[in-house]
Parts: sequence; C-alpha cells; structure tokens
Amino acid sequence: MTPAQPTAENAGDIGAHVHGVLALYGGAANVVLQFTRPGVAWGVIESPVESGAVTKHPFKRGRTTLTYIAVALIGTDQDRADYRRYVDEVHRQVRSRPSSPVKYNAFDRDLQLWVAACLHYGYVDTYTRTQGGLDDATRALIHSHSARFGTTLQVPADRWPTDPDAFDDYIETCLDAEFDPEVRDYLVDLMKFRQMPAWFWPAGRFLEFMNTGYLPAPLRAQLGLTWSPRRERIFTQVNRTTGRIVSALPRAARQFPFNYYLWFMRRRIRRGKSPL
Repeated sequence: MTPAQPTAENAGDIGAHVHGVLALYGGAANVVLQFTRPGVAWGVIESPVESGAVTKHPFKRGRTTLTYIAVALIGTDQDRADYRRYVDEVHRQVRSRPSSPVKYNAFDRDLQLWVAACLHYGYVDTYTRTQGGLDDATRALIHSHSARFGTTLQVPADRWPTDPDAFDDYIETCLDAEFDPEVRDYLVDLMKFRQMPAWFWPAGRFLEFMNTGYLPAPLRAQLGLTWSPRRERIFTQVNRTTGRIVSALPRAARQFPFNYYLWFMRRRIRRGKSPL
C-alpha cells in the first residue's frame, strides 16, 4: 500500500481522514498508553463517578469516550463548549485522597495533555496502518487538528507539541513506564475485555487481538500479552483489508459511529439532558 495522498476533496479537510471504526481496533490499547501516567491511572481506578466506570458500565463509558473524540475532531466550537461543561462537572469529583498512591486532579493540564497526546497517537497509528502511511501534508494536518483533544478541555493551544517530530519525542516517554500491580491487573482485564457481558465474547476475542497488536512491544510485554510473527502478519493483513474497505465507503459511513454520537449528544443537550 502507498501512503494516502491529499486530493482536491480532502486537502486541508480533517473530516476526510476520520474513520470511526478504527477507534474500536485500538481503544483499549490507548487506555494502556494513558495509564503510563500514574495520575491518569489512579484517577480512573479511584474515580467516585460510578456511572463512568468501564468495569461497571462498559458500553456507556465507550459511548462517552467516542463522543469526546467526535466532538474534538468534527464538532463545532459550540459542541466543544457544551461537552466541556458536562465533562468539567464530572472532573470536579476526580481528585486524589490522602490514601491515594499518587496525587492527581482531573483538571491537571499536564495529565490532560498526556491523554490528548495518547488519543492523537492512537488516531495516527490506526490511520497509518490501515492507509499504508501518511504524506507530510496529511500528517501535519492531523497533528495540528489533534490539539483539540486537549483544548476541548483545559489545555492551552501552546502546550501542544509544535510539530509531528516534537510530538514523537514527547510520546516516546511512555515506553519506559512501569505499572503498579493493581494498575497492571486492571489493564489486563481491560485488554481481555473481561468487563464485557458473555454475549460479547466473540467480538471481544477479535478486539483483544487487534488491541494487543496496537500496543507498543514494551507495554505488551509488561502486561504479559503474547505475540508472534504469525500474529503480526495476520494483524497487518486485517488492517490493510480494513483500510481498503473503509476507503471505499461514503464519507458518512467512514465516520460512523463518530457522526452518530455527535448527533446523539446534540439531541440530549437540546432536551436538557446530560450527554455523559
């Protein structure tokens, strides 16, 4: 496959590069990256917001995360302001306690920047693997636009790495992380989709395979997840096949479920209900 090239249709248009299905391939792996910052890990594990706990409400948690990505990538400024208001209400409850292993605060801009960087990393990684690479113009476009993963909350725009190369230097710091035993157990359960109901098992097995493939090798080893050259070949082929299928779809179908969750959020807010 050759790298995706800009065309008259998609040059400078981030929406042309938003492929919703890919978020499912690497979503759990992205959480592992985020948890390399202890403040993020313990903030999620100890969060008093039960309605947002993936261990108790996995589908709702998935919906709110995908909605946030949709708002950041293809939402309007009003969408971002609206969603920020509701997320901030939840984040006010997420603070470390005296007994917490580390100090954390969901409004910590350093932690928010890290989560935003992980979301961007996952976006670029899945897009690159399915589309065969990125040309320089598209890489720069996605990098610039992904600053919204942070600025949709409290991260100032000038905190975002200045260019894709600077971003690569920043994200590499995750590979030296070591997980606490409790965090590791939480992540292994997440990667194996043990929080999902029994009927989800067939899809869970496939998603476990894809998410394991998307994990950087050092983190995969830390979690004790097995991999092999044969699995890598299958993983590569699935990504390439997915890329060909997704690229042939109409724009609205390529963006699903992001466009659906954006519509759902707007409808909830119009009716005076929380989108979370």
